[in-house]
Amino acid sequence: MTPFRTASNVRSRTGAVIDAAGGSAFLYGTSSGAALALVAAASGLDITKLALWEPPLVPDDGPRPPADTVKTYTELVEAGRRGEAVEYFMSKVVRLPDEFVAQARSAPFWTSQEALAHTLAYDATIMEDYSLPTERAASVKIPTIVMSGGASFPWMTETAEALADAIPDGRSRILEGQTHDVAPEAMAPVLEEFFKA
Repeated sequence: MTPFRTASNVRSRTGAVIDAAGGSAFLYGTSSGAALALVAAASGLDITKLALWEPPLVPDDGPRPPADTVKTYTELVEAGRRGEAVEYFMSKVVRLPDEFVAQARSAPFWTSQEALAHTLAYDATIMEDYSLPTERAASVKIPTIVMSGGASFPWMTETAEALADAIPDGRSRILEGQTHDVAPEAMAPVLEEFFKA
């Protein structure tokens, strides 16, 4: 159903981009893209450094989204109920308060969220069961930084630190004042420093 169903798909597609870019790369991923970047790095591609921003993985004792999340997204979008798919993401996956979810429907960003609703199933596929992939992380042998925002959900920092601990050459860093929607001007100097070192 999705373009990134298997690790071999991730390897072949990411590998083609790396080859086109010159054969090796620094890789940065944010949110579910960070989980995808971790899969690519663990697959043995010629990635020399890895930077991850708030992969939405759940610590061992944390609540996980329902097991049928991919199916739910797919059915809602195919039925033309894109807004309900976005609500499901906010309430059942991110676990935002009900009052926030109710107010979000009238927010200026709502239309753009509905337009992207079909990609929610892709994200959920990439995230698998949302658990921390410690075995995969342990196989990543390159320098890696896992970052989180000081103004984000507290469990994001817990996840970033646990993931960094599982990567042999991993480190974590908190960007103070940042939420999951990190500001480019806050991220750019951190990436520049990490990739240049």
